[in-house]
Amino acid sequence: MLGINGPEFLILLVIGVIVIGPSRLPEYTRKLANLVKELRRMASGARDQIREEVGIDIDEVDWKKYDPRQYDPRRIIREALLEDDTKPVSPGAPVAASVVGEPAPKAPERVVERLAAGELAPFDSEAT
Repeated sequence: MLGINGPEFLILLVIGVIVIGPSRLPEYTRKLANLVKELRRMASGARDQIREEVGIDIDEVDWKKYDPRQYDPRRIIREALLEDDTKPVSPGAPVAASVVGEPAPKAPERVVERLAAGELAPFDSEAT
C-alpha cells in the first residue's frame, strides 16, 4: 500500500482527524462509506457484465493457468524438443510418393533484378 506500514498509517489517520476536525468528521465518514459502497457496486456490475458478455463466471476461471510467472521458456522448449511426434506406420498404410522414389518438386527460382551500370539506386525520402 504505497510503502506505508501500520504505524505510519495510524499517524496519518490521527493527523487527518485533527485536520478535518470533529465537526466535519461525520460528513467525511459518510462520504467515505458512500464511496466504498459505490466501488463495491461498480465491481459487482463489472463482474456481471463480464459474465454476461463472455459467458463465464470469474470464480470458475483457473487464474493460475494464466499466470505469466509459470511460463519458463527454457522448460517449454525442452518439453517441445523432447516430445515424441513420430507415429508408428501400420503395415499396408499408404506411403507418400516422395518417399517411394519420386523427387520432391523444386521451389521456383528467385528472380533478382539488377541495376544497369551507372544507374542510381531508388531513394525514398519518407523511408529514412
